[in-house]
Amino acid sequence: MRVFITGATGFIGSAVVKELVAAGHQALGLCRSDDKASALAAAGAEVHKGSLEDIESVKAGAARSDAVIHLAFNHDFSKFAENCEDDRRVITALGSVIAGSNRPMIITSGTAMAQAAPGQLSMEDGPVVNSAVVPRAASEEAANALAKSGVNVSAMRLPQVHDTTRAGLVTYYIMTAREKGYLAYIGDGQNRWPAAHVCDVARLYRLATERAVPGAHYHAVAEEGVSMRAIAETLGVRLGLPVRSITLDEAPAYFGWLAMFAGHDMPASSAWTRQTLDWHPTGPGMIADLANLQLES
Repeated sequence: MRVFITGATGFIGSAVVKELVAAGHQALGLCRSDDKASALAAAGAEVHKGSLEDIESVKAGAARSDAVIHLAFNHDFSKFAENCEDDRRVITALGSVIAGSNRPMIITSGTAMAQAAPGQLSMEDGPVVNSAVVPRAASEEAANALAKSGVNVSAMRLPQVHDTTRAGLVTYYIMTAREKGYLAYIGDGQNRWPAAHVCDVARLYRLATERAVPGAHYHAVAEEGVSMRAIAETLGVRLGLPVRSITLDEAPAYFGWLAMFAGHDMPASSAWTRQTLDWHPTGPGMIADLANLQLES
């Protein structure tokens, strides 16, 4: 099938393109720049010129395809709430194109959208936050509204997705540590973040697109929870920086916008996802990748 991918030249999107092409699908990637277009074409994808700001270009890409994977998101955290509402509009627009056709669409969310009791794993079918509390929930709210109207849409909740070059929010954590001169964790640092290798995540997007289960909420989780202290200590060795505990009150000054996540315990299960899609992660764990992190000179 021909799959339209937004964010096709990004960290996860480029892996999804390779996965789809290797499995015999046609990939149609949204791209705004010529330099990224050449890399996309070299990966075996067809280039669809456009951007999230040009909604008509996004809708045109969906209209040409048998399925949609929506990965693109503006990660300018200085206007996070605005970007989340923009994503709601993009998802709604994509849904208007595939409505009535049963063509599947996978939208992207995060495991932090799923709530759990303190110390418990969040589950795919468990309670979720709303966008008044966490703006990023706007994406799932848009998808749920489409699903109620009969659109074949599902949500992929991402953990910290990593390889030896990138690691989700940990990438921003590294930038902060270099600026501050040390790695900090809050309290005892035993709060956990779920994680998965980018190749495992790309395979899961493909499986979810092929199976096309309407209204599903998937957890792309290979490791249910990696402690912040383990992350900090591993990075401390790799970056040659000291590691120290800070208080919750000190967190905003150190972490900035990342403070809203840095002290949260967010372990997540993927048992239902694994069983439903026969998904078996095989990639390296987050600590192994961070220990072999490729450092910029």
